[in-house]
Amino acid sequence: MSEFDAEVIIAGAGPTGLMLAGELRLAGVSAIVLERLEEPMQQSRALGFSARTIEEFDQRGLLGAFGDIDTIPMGHFGGLPVDYGAIEGGNFGVRGVPQSKTEAILTDWAVGLGVDLRRGYEVIGIDAGDDGVVVQATGPEGDLRLSAGYVVGCDGARSVVRKATGIGFSGVDATMEMKIADVTGVQTRIRPTGEVGEAGMVVVLPLGPAATRVVVYERDAGVRPTHEPPTFTEVADAFQRVTGEDIHGATPLWTSYFTDASRQADTYREGRIFLAGDAAHIHLPIGAQGISAGVGDAVNLGWKLAAEIKGHAPEGLLDTYHTERHPVGAGVVNNTLVQRSLYLGGEEMGPLRELFAELLTIDEVKRHLVGLVTGLNIAYDVGPGDHPLLGRRLPKQDLLVDGTKISTYDLLHQGRALLLDVHDNAGLRDAVGEWSDRVRTVTATRHDTQAPAASLLVRPDGYVAWASGDGSADGLTEALTRWFGRPPRR
Repeated sequence: MSEFDAEVIIAGAGPTGLMLAGELRLAGVSAIVLERLEEPMQQSRALGFSARTIEEFDQRGLLGAFGDIDTIPMGHFGGLPVDYGAIEGGNFGVRGVPQSKTEAILTDWAVGLGVDLRRGYEVIGIDAGDDGVVVQATGPEGDLRLSAGYVVGCDGARSVVRKATGIGFSGVDATMEMKIADVTGVQTRIRPTGEVGEAGMVVVLPLGPAATRVVVYERDAGVRPTHEPPTFTEVADAFQRVTGEDIHGATPLWTSYFTDASRQADTYREGRIFLAGDAAHIHLPIGAQGISAGVGDAVNLGWKLAAEIKGHAPEGLLDTYHTERHPVGAGVVNNTLVQRSLYLGGEEMGPLRELFAELLTIDEVKRHLVGLVTGLNIAYDVGPGDHPLLGRRLPKQDLLVDGTKISTYDLLHQGRALLLDVHDNAGLRDAVGEWSDRVRTVTATRHDTQAPAASLLVRPDGYVAWASGDGSADGLTEALTRWFGRPPRR
């Protein structure tokens, strides 16, 4: 690390920043996280995460910390019901998990790995050079001036890092607003997937045994000209106008709002500065895609940034963060805009809803939309080959390793690349031997004989970079070099 205060400085300790920090520490890279809030936020805009994020947390051994969670097999696309079991591993995600709990779990994990988390410090300036970046921040002990090899902005929609770097944030301004209130003592029906009426739409969700979340969209209300949250009276007034029900007697715990403003950073990388999470993309929060897109950014970037810092990244590896994740972010922005029109549009959207309802009876369409909103259909360009798993996520399957049952995700807890040899082929293991400092080799047999029989090279983010159905090593050396650089000189 030499002259730097840390190898990487991360602005923002939300789920994206914390996940990235933990990923870097797994790879032995030092990280400082600067968070403007002095205490963890107890309120939660997000109340869950999608199917792919369940898998990513499982890959790092974090899923058990959430306790008993139930996945939801049925969900919706723009208010139209969809069976998310249309694709393998598909579900509507986890609901009822406050973002505050997710952040607490990720904080314990990251800090336990050695992340330097500094609360109460807000980034106010960045000076990037050819050899490093200087970050200026202000906080409880005055101004800080910290240096690092790289900086990652995970600091939200109004990202200081993005603005200071001059990266464009293209998209559309808000056209509608949804008001939120968490309350106790409310007397109204639960409406977990929303209820649309002539005047607008409401969602009512239980938040544990005592509290309830109320979300209300009033069709003709427009967007308030402020960043301040609405008062509870404003929320209750809107709820009454939309539903005819009076909830003014409830006790408010917290109010907030969100809009359909939809934007994406023009580039996710500018030299030594990167963007991730809401700093890179914002959209109407439908289907818990926000947290999931941010966590996916972090898992994709972490191992690549670590490889560059450690000195063994192949040329252009850091650029693949943008080329892989920017299309994913664009897909989230686009599908949420489509869902907004279907879900919240007026009578003029009736023909479009009817057409989508008809399309959703077609299995291929259903699988495509489910894969799109869950992140389960992400496919990266990892190189030549025609195996169906190539470029896609590693499925969770049970294996036998030295007679012990273990899952494929258990093998990724260390955040290292993996050569999974199910053919007991010494040639495969010998080929990977020169990369043994970067790639873990595991010889296993399938616990489930119905599982696909393929030897796989898996990136640390859980995506398959090479596959062999017959146990041959053809193309393995090229894949190792493409993703993990040249082997060290002997």
